[in-house]
Amino acid sequence: MIWQLSVALIAVAFVVLVIFVVKTLKAAEKSLDKTTQTLQEIHKTVDELSYEVKQVVRQANSITEDVEHKMKQLDPVLESVKNVGDVLNEVTLAAKQVSTSLIGRVKKPPHHTAGKTGAKQVAAEDPIDSSTSTYGSTYNRETASKSEPGWMKWVDIASSVWHKYRS
Repeated sequence: MIWQLSVALIAVAFVVLVIFVVKTLKAAEKSLDKTTQTLQEIHKTVDELSYEVKQVVRQANSITEDVEHKMKQLDPVLESVKNVGDVLNEVTLAAKQVSTSLIGRVKKPPHHTAGKTGAKQVAAEDPIDSSTSTYGSTYNRETASKSEPGWMKWVDIASSVWHKYRS
């Protein structure tokens, strides 16, 4: 009888164990079904997003090519602006030198020290006079004024540069 009771108890325990295992397997099956369904939705979403991402990348490449093309078209314009800036800088420098020379000539005639013909001019207290005296001593204004005034040469140079630039 103990044997029969033990076998019956083991059979009941086995049935209870099978019931719990079946319930657990059904819950796992439901979870796997939900996981499969979620993965399918994610797969569809990824496919849709990959198509859209490809379209965005194509548009970005197209925009990049367009910007590069326009930048290449702007390069000559920017180079011309640089050249115009260089020319204006040189013209401004020439005009400054001419105006300094003219102011010096109008304000005071050059003073020479006694003795030497090539001597430097006496330094004036006025800054314009000192700059013109330095310019005159550096570029020997006396010999230039005998044949042709120095500012005329600058005007001729500026005019020839302008004509070369225009043509």
